[in-house]
Amino acid sequence: MNLALPQIKNLSIREQSLDTLREAILSGELKPGQALTETDLARQLGVSRAPIREALRILNSEGLVETIPYHGTTVRRLTKTDIEEIYSMRILLETYAMEQVIEKCQPADLQRLREIVDRMVRAGDAGDLIAVNALDRDFHDALIEMSGHQLLHSMWLMVAMKVRQVMALVNRRNTDLTLIARKHLPLLEAMEVGDAAEAKTILGRHIATAGDLIAEDWVEP
Repeated sequence: MNLALPQIKNLSIREQSLDTLREAILSGELKPGQALTETDLARQLGVSRAPIREALRILNSEGLVETIPYHGTTVRRLTKTDIEEIYSMRILLETYAMEQVIEKCQPADLQRLREIVDRMVRAGDAGDLIAVNALDRDFHDALIEMSGHQLLHSMWLMVAMKVRQVMALVNRRNTDLTLIARKHLPLLEAMEVGDAAEAKTILGRHIATAGDLIAEDWVEP
């Protein structure tokens, strides 16, 4: 018997500390270059310094923070080159995934994307940045998942955290959340009518333009 019940999570304090800090970085709450001290983080999370120390070690291995001896730990800064590389990979991975989704033409997949975009538009109209960020991520993650291409999915996981971090930071600086949400509509409409060429053009232009604008406006560390 399969029930639609949420799984019960039994995470250790170390795992909870790691998840909390990672989420804060990826959502843009903790910004690139921001100093991270074990004492302050332990106090804010209400835990000892030991799980914080271990969480920072793991985040360092993931490339989300950097520790410099005698200088401390900070959220890793993103350079213009980082942005350009992240967005060039997005174009390659997402346009291929989108082509696969259109070729398979599964109504349930397109309906799922439509529901995500509709919810994103409503969240944008309501000025809900957290929801817009989450749904924006869900839309692009769904494209990759729906491709059914396992190697592509593995490659996406390698860049997904950085993609999410950059998208969140950019969305925080964009005062028009409605525009962020509605930019997905032309792509979705092209996919719904099976126009792969137009959908590829729209998606490629959307990602490339965003990447160019971000890189141009990015402050080097």
